[in-house]
Amino acid sequence: MREIIALRMRVAGQVQGVGFRPFVYRLACELGVTGWVRNCSGTVEILAQSDPDTLNCFREHLTHSAPPLASPEFGEAVQIKSVMPTERFDIVDSDGTDGSNVHLPADQFTCADCLLEMQDPDDRRYRYPFINCTQCGPRYTLIDKLPYDRRNTSMSEFGMCRECEEEYLDPADRRFHAEPIACPCCGPALTYVDKEVRITDTESALWAAVGRLRHGAIIAVRGIGGYHLLCDASDEQAVGRLRRRKRRPHKPLAVMVPQAGGDLLAGVRGVARPGVEQARCLLSPRRPIVLCDKLPSSSLAQNVASRLGEVGIFLPYSPLHHLILNDFSGPLVATSGNISGEPVLTDPEQAQARLARVADAFLHHNRDIRRPADDTVLRSSQGRMRPVRLGRGYAPVELKLAEALPMRLLAAGGHMKNTVSLAWRDRVVISPHIGDLESPRSMEVFRQVIEDLRRVYDVEPDGLVCDMHPQYVASEWARSSANASGKKCFEVFHHHAHASAVYGEFACEEDILVFTWDGTGYGEDGLIWGGEGLFGVPGQWHRVSSFAPFTLPGAVMAGRDPWRSAAALCWAAGYEFVPDIEDFAGGPSGADLELARKAWNINLNTSISTAAGRLFDAAACLIGLCASASFEGQAPMWLEAAAMEFESPWVSALPLERDMNGVWRADWRQLVKMCMDSQRPVPERAAMFHEKMAMTLLHKTRRVREERCFKTVGLSGGVFQNRILVERAHQLLSAEGFDVLIPQRIPLNDAGLGFGQLVEAAATSGCRMALKAER
Repeated sequence: MREIIALRMRVAGQVQGVGFRPFVYRLACELGVTGWVRNCSGTVEILAQSDPDTLNCFREHLTHSAPPLASPEFGEAVQIKSVMPTERFDIVDSDGTDGSNVHLPADQFTCADCLLEMQDPDDRRYRYPFINCTQCGPRYTLIDKLPYDRRNTSMSEFGMCRECEEEYLDPADRRFHAEPIACPCCGPALTYVDKEVRITDTESALWAAVGRLRHGAIIAVRGIGGYHLLCDASDEQAVGRLRRRKRRPHKPLAVMVPQAGGDLLAGVRGVARPGVEQARCLLSPRRPIVLCDKLPSSSLAQNVASRLGEVGIFLPYSPLHHLILNDFSGPLVATSGNISGEPVLTDPEQAQARLARVADAFLHHNRDIRRPADDTVLRSSQGRMRPVRLGRGYAPVELKLAEALPMRLLAAGGHMKNTVSLAWRDRVVISPHIGDLESPRSMEVFRQVIEDLRRVYDVEPDGLVCDMHPQYVASEWARSSANASGKKCFEVFHHHAHASAVYGEFACEEDILVFTWDGTGYGEDGLIWGGEGLFGVPGQWHRVSSFAPFTLPGAVMAGRDPWRSAAALCWAAGYEFVPDIEDFAGGPSGADLELARKAWNINLNTSISTAAGRLFDAAACLIGLCASASFEGQAPMWLEAAAMEFESPWVSALPLERDMNGVWRADWRQLVKMCMDSQRPVPERAAMFHEKMAMTLLHKTRRVREERCFKTVGLSGGVFQNRILVERAHQLLSAEGFDVLIPQRIPLNDAGLGFGQLVEAAATSGCRMALKAER
């Protein structure tokens, strides 16, 4: 007679919203295991009965044969004394008592099985824009709370029809316990709105939208995480209208390309040249926007990504995307449906009101979006895909810490590219991209995301963390909230957070040197930093290198007017500033320039800066590329694109001089003369600038090494999104024997500040916070 025992097991990790319970059910039935499985708030609990050998096999398969979207972590397994007299295995009602163990699933693409059904005229879900199963579809944007049950999602408003319910309850069906299950009879539907025209039949609404796209219209389409603005990517006039209406004259636009060919990338290769890693990311279930080299013979309109060698490409990830693209038969511009800089719009009424002057028509649906999720953007540098923006499919980013924290912390992030980060026990969660906190709606979403994190993960922070800047609205919120609740508020210097983000991501244990180069950040001396070298560990960073300071006319306006940085460097170096800029790139009027010079002479409305980002701005202007920027980073992006046209020349580093505080400062005056040398072609000067900055970084590292013992150099801050600079700096440093760390899981721009703030705050409290190494 077989010995029968019973084990109560708990499986943590990503096990909800990924078909894990149906998988456990089928595995148990296959092996003859009896008992039950249920969702808890953040884990799956299993009671399994069988002989010891069978249960060992069952446990092994739980982790090694799990569904592809699952990431199970086997926890406790306790043998219980009483054996239940059952002859079956069941999925039982969920238990929602342990909120802090929650793992919130990300939104997923539409799987191949659902696509086949959607394209089959004999299938009852033929051309249904909301088809999904346990292995695909929306999760994060429709979940109210965990456990992940239909009643806890926005699909609770849609009762299942008889056929959907039968599939939901059938263990042999792909939709067994698929919580967003729906069909044309019982699920969400489309509505097309064009001025006075309103079409509520889904198929007719879809055809109306595609018909308008074919005639050059701009359509606002409600997707999984918010609205996209769509137009024909090959129609220069349509793209131009979108740019004018959205007041986005130069910022590159993302392009959604139909799946085609045996590897699904034939359409992509018609407009771009993806590398191996780029292709892998394009095809991943997360479906990010991937920056790829443009194809010169592409059919894309030139104004999709003007003056750049790359274009942001992504494949359709929702059934609605597939239907629109297949019916349209070509690539579409798909840019965020928002007012520039704000979070993506999610509500139909708000979208119609706020996008009325941008979109010609709207394609809505009636499945509520619980929280916005903009598309993720990835870019390759040094052979790795790195996040520029974390959003749908990736966020919330859930990471494991190497050691448990004794406190719970919430970091408010920065002012630009804001994300919020929450840490407790051995976990850290980074929110999706929120955006620039310069409008009431951005702050509304900022507060909503914070409340969401607290509620969904059931974590009330013991302390808040923010940027040291006295006027950042995120920091003002953190200080005010801490005062109101009596909690401690940790204030962290901007570039210390950048450095700590590198240290924490790579779980460093010794002193390292981190270059934190960006456009702006509040420094220890109250001035604007952005070209710093920081040495040490979190909580004990020491400034060891920088650039010679320069005075910027217009203060904060310098971030949008590269000519101000160029003028400041010229005047300080003893040169006249005579901008030589192509008309379309903009520039100051004579009156603007005269006023700026007078203000600069008397230090009126000026700021002192050491920011490398402003040096890139100045170079772009002095070389003749960009004097006034319509989006952040425009001048450096155009400068990088120009430099890619010329093979890297050899130039020497900028001269260094040690100041009275022991900081090695680079004298940038050579850059001015070099960039203004009109005898050299624009691409050559752009390439020389990049090489000089990389050589200067190496020169600084050598000087610091003469006095301090270290072998690791980190790169962090928005400037290091520049592929030429990063790859050349990595090459130079590696040749000198340094280990070079460049963030991979955390964005190295300001979207990674929140994580760095957490690392820094933990260190000042005597705790080590570092990510667990990836398996």
